Amino acid sequence: MAGQSAFGPQDDDPVIRHRLLTRVTTTRGEPPLKRLHKKFLALAADLDNDSPSSPDSLRLHRALLQELASFHLPLSKSRAAAAAYRREKAAFLRLRAAAALHIRRSSDEIEDLKRRLDESRVDRRHKEECEALRRHVAAQPPRSETLAAISALERDIAELEAENDAAIRTVDLRRKQFSLLLRVVDELQATIEDEQRTAAEESKPLADYDAMAVD
Repeated sequence: MAGQSAFGPQDDDPVIRHRLLTRVTTTRGEPPLKRLHKKFLALAADLDNDSPSSPDSLRLHRALLQELASFHLPLSKSRAAAAAYRREKAAFLRLRAAAALHIRRSSDEIEDLKRRLDESRVDRRHKEECEALRRHVAAQPPRSETLAAISALERDIAELEAENDAAIRTVDLRRKQFSLLLRVVDELQATIEDEQRTAAEESKPLADYDAMAVD
């Protein structure tokens, strides 16, 4: 495909590393480091063959210095950019640490607020229970009336106990009297039966005598 890149995602890291080392920003063209290396070799070769003051040596020397200057400029920019990146990274780390600390403190505050909310709910429930108890107590009669009612009830109970004791004594007396009456009735009945039997026995000889007289 015509618009497709010559490198895939798996080649990104080697390409980026190569560009950083060779100071090249594209995959086309000769890297600056290679150009510098060629000019250095050309100057070295010229110095080995000619005198150091020859025009070619001076030209190659100026070209090498110019290439070094052009190579040093992006290095300085890269060094400044790296320093800026390091400062940004340090600032980011400080910001992240501050954010983590803020999050931890916020979490602690939330937990403390939850605990205080639970305590407030418990206190509120206790206050509601106390208020309900206070209203219930306030709805009751005064203490003096309650004591008077208790005293009246105690007197009524004492009277009822006295009446109960009197009733028990009366019933016991009636039972004794009834038992005595039953015994008297039994004795009276026995006496009557004895008298009837004695009278019958005494009247029998007279009857026999009257019968003999009639004969």
